[in-house]
Amino acid sequence: MREDKQLLVITHLSQLLDLITGIGGFIVPLVLWLTQRDKVAGMDLHGKAIMNFQISLFIYSILCVPLIIFLGLGIILLIIIGIIALVFPILNAIKASNGEMPYYPLSIEIIK
Repeated sequence: MREDKQLLVITHLSQLLDLITGIGGFIVPLVLWLTQRDKVAGMDLHGKAIMNFQISLFIYSILCVPLIIFLGLGIILLIIIGIIALVFPILNAIKASNGEMPYYPLSIEIIK
């Protein structure tokens, strides 16, 4: 197993494709994780953290839809989710470049 901090950083930053393409921020890290988890040290841990974070953001976004209709509160929550989706991949890319473990808040541990 080789150590490749740059690939870990790219995997975290590839989540930002969601802001451009809508779904690329899920597919690209998923492909990188599935193809490199046995080859790159730490990729399995980082990949699971990213996938859990992406799935959690999707669930939270879906839950906001009824809140938009009924309370208008969903719009504020979607803005907060958008900020979290922008900030934490960047912070965790920096952590990955320093050899630290990733941390994504409000992440539901679906993939163990």
